[in-house]
Amino acid sequence: MSTSVVKPEIIAEYKTHDKDTGSSEVQVALLTARINHLTEHLRTHRKDFHSRRGLLQMASRRRKLLDYLKRHNLPKYNELLQKLNLRK
Repeated sequence: MSTSVVKPEIIAEYKTHDKDTGSSEVQVALLTARINHLTEHLRTHRKDFHSRRGLLQMASRRRKLLDYLKRHNLPKYNELLQKLNLRK
């Protein structure tokens, strides 16, 4: 992945229909990209505690969205975990 998060490409890859920008799958994919980007930032700036707090909030939001997706659409949840290389 590049050094920045490219939203239109991520949305295009994970959308479920033409005008989809806010489904759970898209939100999880965008959060995963932001989390990966911020993780790289924190590797070089270890004392950036404000960004670390934001990272924890994003990880928590992603977990809640994944739990929702697991409750409502288990096959889509498993597919998304495989595509994003997430554990669970």
